[in-house]
Amino acid sequence: MHPIMTRKKLLFIANPISGTQDKRPIIEAVPRFLPEEQFDWQVAWTNHQGHAAELASEAAAEGFDICVAIGGDGTVNEVARSLRHTQTALGIIPMGSGNGLARHLLIPMDPEGALAVIADCQIKELDYGLINDIPFFCTCGMGFDAFISEKFADSGKRGLMTYVDNTVKSSLAYKPETYEIEVDGKTTHYHAFLIACGNASQYGNNFYIAPHASMSDGLMDVTILEPFNVLEAAQVVVQMLGKNIDENPHTRSFKCQSMRVHREKPGVIHFDGDPVDAGTDIEIKLIPRGLHVVVNERGDRSASPVQHIFQDLMDQINTSIRNRQRKLQRSGKELLERITPKK
Repeated sequence: MHPIMTRKKLLFIANPISGTQDKRPIIEAVPRFLPEEQFDWQVAWTNHQGHAAELASEAAAEGFDICVAIGGDGTVNEVARSLRHTQTALGIIPMGSGNGLARHLLIPMDPEGALAVIADCQIKELDYGLINDIPFFCTCGMGFDAFISEKFADSGKRGLMTYVDNTVKSSLAYKPETYEIEVDGKTTHYHAFLIACGNASQYGNNFYIAPHASMSDGLMDVTILEPFNVLEAAQVVVQMLGKNIDENPHTRSFKCQSMRVHREKPGVIHFDGDPVDAGTDIEIKLIPRGLHVVVNERGDRSASPVQHIFQDLMDQINTSIRNRQRKLQRSGKELLERITPKK
C-alpha cells in the first residue's frame, strides 16, 4: 500500500497597496506551482495596518503549514511576528521596494521564482531579534538609518530612487550622536553616524550593512559607523554594495546576543525599516531558532553582489513582460466577448 500524502495547507496574505507591484498576477500563477493533490491554499487580502499579523495569528492557531507574505518588508514583519514560536512557517513572495529579508534568504525577486521556492517547502528554524520588545527579522537600529526610515515612510513614493534621494539630501545635514553601549557587562562610548544590528545581512536593495550576518548562529552582527566626511560618502555606499563595509576605517563591528544602548536624547529607531519613537534607553537582543522559514536551498551564496543586482534586474524585466502579456490577454478576451454576437 502507498502511504497517504497529507496536503500542505497554505495561506497567502497579500497587501494590495504595499510595494511597487500589482499582487493579482501572482495569485493567478499559484495553481501552476502548487498542484491541488499536494497543496490546499487560500488567499487573504489585508485591509488595515496590523491586519496581516491578525491573519497570520489565526492561521497558526488553525494549523496552517505555511503563511506566505506577499508584499514588502512591512508585510513580512507583520506576518513573521505572529508566527514566532509556532509550527507555521513563514514564506515570502517579495513585492516591496527593499525586500531585505528575502534577498538575504536568496528568495528570487521574480514572484514566480519565489513561488517555486514555496513549492519546494524547504523549512529551517531561524533566529529573530527584539528591539525594545518589538520583533525584527532583518535589521534594526538607530541614528542615520532610522532617521532615513522615518523620511522614507513619510514620502509619497516608494522604490530605490526615493530611498537614495532621501539619503543623499539628508546625509550632509544629519548630526551624529554619542551612544553608550553595554555588552556582557562592559560599557563603551561611541560617537556614531548610525548603529545597526543585523539578524540578516542587509537593509534591502543589496545594501549590506552586516555582510557576515547569519540567521542561524544565535548572534546579531552589530555595525557602528562613525562620522565621515563628504568625500568619503561615496566609498561608504560602494562598500555597502560590495559587501565589505566592515573594511571601512570608520566602521566598528562585533557579534553579540544582546546589548543595551543609552543615548543623550529620545528619538526614532527602526525595526526592519519601519520607524518608531523611542526613549534614551534601548535594549536589543536575539532570540535563537524562534521562527520557521521557507528557505531557498538552491540559492547561490557564492554569487557576487554585482551578479545579484543583475539577476534582480532581469527578474524585474521578466516580471514586467509577463504582467504586460497578461494584461494584453485580458484585454483581448474582453474585446472578443464584446464583439462576439450573443446567441
